Amino acid sequence: MNAMRQLIKDCSLPAVLAGCIATLISFAGPLVIVFQAAQGLPHALLESWVWTIAVGSGVLGIVLSLRYKVPVVIAWSAPGSALLISLLPTVDYAAAVGAYLAASLVICLVGVTGTFDKIVSRLPAGISAAMLAGILFGFTSKLFVVLPAQPVLVGSMFIAFFIGRRAFPRYAVAGVLVVGALISVALGKLVGHVPPMQLTSPVWTTPRLDWQAIVNISLPLVVVALTGQWVPGMAVMRNAGYTRPSAGPVIAWSSAASALLAPFGCHGLNLAAITAAICTGHEAHEDPGKRYVAGVSGGMLYIVLGAIAATVLSLFAMLPKELIAALAGLALFPTVASALAASMTDVGDRDAALVTFIVSASGMSLFGLGAAFWGLLFGLAAHALLRWKSVRQPRMSVIQK
Repeated sequence: MNAMRQLIKDCSLPAVLAGCIATLISFAGPLVIVFQAAQGLPHALLESWVWTIAVGSGVLGIVLSLRYKVPVVIAWSAPGSALLISLLPTVDYAAAVGAYLAASLVICLVGVTGTFDKIVSRLPAGISAAMLAGILFGFTSKLFVVLPAQPVLVGSMFIAFFIGRRAFPRYAVAGVLVVGALISVALGKLVGHVPPMQLTSPVWTTPRLDWQAIVNISLPLVVVALTGQWVPGMAVMRNAGYTRPSAGPVIAWSSAASALLAPFGCHGLNLAAITAAICTGHEAHEDPGKRYVAGVSGGMLYIVLGAIAATVLSLFAMLPKELIAALAGLALFPTVASALAASMTDVGDRDAALVTFIVSASGMSLFGLGAAFWGLLFGLAAHALLRWKSVRQPRMSVIQK
């Protein structure tokens, strides 16, 4: 009761709007990637997937924001969703759910044991970034594959994105969705009718543990979540001046919730980065101690939109497939750019990072294991060989003398 009184007292319009905008941006961009990844799945499973990640993000965001009085913004991993675009069609859905469960349990163990910083520091940053860039490269390039089919629509969205990146970078993806929708209406490209409002029921799938699915899906999901989501997510909070909570408890709670929701289709919940910046900045509130309201309001909107996931997906289904592909590709542009830049930062690891990127982007499969796994393996092997050479070289020169 006291917490509710305090929340009402601290509530402000800017904080509420910041949280709602952050949630709407998540639905305008990262949700489209899930929509793409689920191609071929029964519509009921897609609805359940969206229900779990939206409601799960909302409940976690509300609970953790109220617990720590900090704007804790939880979301699903967009790079992790993109990874599933090429992997989901190759495995049985029950095995994929088992891989989600395994990945969540591993990340939960990392959070409970407090080994997050140790694991991240030992995994070469350039290699993990190159794997992420390689996974997403083929996906973002589809933007230009669909361009010939709808040059006006896709070209306008491309231009709108970069204008938005310059004028209002935080809301660029939402702006692209608006532009794409307006042009689709003008060109008469919308299909179907506005669907009626309806509640969504989650669908249970019994997880099946399959070692190939675990290696192909779980391992990349763990690496992408820890390095591509939790590292920047914690950095956003620290840069905003929040010294608590520590990474361990948030990772543990988020991954535990992910494990519980995995049978309903949840591929993983983690700390948001880009949208979190909206809730942790001065725009949310001048007083950092009252910005947690943004995390609560954003979480509430997550729950509302998740509850009507079927309606939301029906609205997206009205849009041209070229718009969806272009929007999903553009939404990942900043992630790919950051990953490529990070992969080339360490001069000594550039060759290993390039190997990782090429293999991950190749789409290869060997012994039933996918490109993301082999990219990571070949990259780490190249890293070890290069580092071994740099250590051995001085000794050889001494012998020569």
